[in-house]
Amino acid sequence: MITVNKSEQQPVFETNDSDIVVSVKDVSKKFCRDLKRSLFYGLQDIVTEISGGDRQSDRLRKREFWALRDVNFQLRRGEALGLVGSNGAGKSTLLRIISGLIHPDTGIIQVKGRVAPLIALGAGFNPILTGRENIYANMSILGLPTSEIKRRFDDVVEFAEIADALDAPVQTYSSGMAARLGFACAIHIDPDVLLIDEVLAVGDIRFKMKCHHRLAKLREQGTAFVLVSHNPHSLLNVCNTSIYLKKGQLITSGETEAVMRQYEEDLCMSGTEAAIGPLFLPEKPKSESLGLDIRAIYFKDAAGNILDTPYTGEHTYWCVECDVHDYIEDANLGISATALSGENNRVFYLTSTSDQVPLNLAPGKVELQLEMPSLGLIPGVYTSHVYVRSGVRSYDIVKTFRFTVKSERLVSNCLYYQARNWNVVQKSR
Repeated sequence: MITVNKSEQQPVFETNDSDIVVSVKDVSKKFCRDLKRSLFYGLQDIVTEISGGDRQSDRLRKREFWALRDVNFQLRRGEALGLVGSNGAGKSTLLRIISGLIHPDTGIIQVKGRVAPLIALGAGFNPILTGRENIYANMSILGLPTSEIKRRFDDVVEFAEIADALDAPVQTYSSGMAARLGFACAIHIDPDVLLIDEVLAVGDIRFKMKCHHRLAKLREQGTAFVLVSHNPHSLLNVCNTSIYLKKGQLITSGETEAVMRQYEEDLCMSGTEAAIGPLFLPEKPKSESLGLDIRAIYFKDAAGNILDTPYTGEHTYWCVECDVHDYIEDANLGISATALSGENNRVFYLTSTSDQVPLNLAPGKVELQLEMPSLGLIPGVYTSHVYVRSGVRSYDIVKTFRFTVKSERLVSNCLYYQARNWNVVQKSR
């Protein structure tokens, strides 16, 4: 194992726990927001190192900021570690430090074995060279000797499914072809540590399934993963443990479900609109009303109590309170929900018309209800779109109603909550 104190840039050889393949100790990295000043600082640091001076790497200079600050964790053989945080949290910076692409300003990195960074599929390819030439170049950079590349060459081409374009320049490849080739090169070097930064979001469904199957085999063989993803389901299904970065600092670490819950709660509270509690809207002037005005959106439990947050699996009413000014026949209540974290996938889109339930409304205050005997949304933060229409006529729309779903049981490992009972049926012989 090689231990490198990046502040001194001197390698120190030492032994440690044989199962630990990556150890990050008090690692910090700073960048400068000004390009000219950044170039000046770089030149200044080179001169300081050559002259044997002290760079004072633990201090910020003008226009600098900490991309990472005192981060600590360990990764053992065969483990899958999730890395979560909003954009700019320092996730990609951390992966680049582990892979050796950049050096930290302070702290110690210990890496044991071969590292394959899947930080940007195809980023290391020369667009002018052919796919064949790039396979040799890319796998050589990742540490594989030429004899081994020749032995594994056919497997790489078969996995990437680019045989027909093998001798064409990579610049003629589609993004999907480049992604397949990059992934194939990385996984066929038999890495000890695999760094994956959102690259599994590339490609079609069949290729993603193929990638996940291969990753599972690598993990069985002892390969350790660090997986960066904004999709909570990918992390929950792949990673037992995770760490949460925020503005370069490690906020929490531990079981993935607990880490994701805190991350999503922080996302919820940092938004400009509250994600907890009912939404109440001001009364519209009559000149702006189209005959129906949405005045409030909230959830109720089975007893009719208004909820701050609904709970997964509980009997829930999604309520839309309206001021109705005219008789409306065959009104259509539409509600969609989108997960705030992850890939912003729409979770559901329900309308009363599609369920063939016409809503006839009389003037006055009306509460429209979507009754859910068992709320199927898993814990998380969601944003919804609510409207009331009749035919092609739209009466009122609320484009954003943000809310949080909680749970008193373990359900986050699922894509949705399945209401269920467990039974034993004794059959006669």
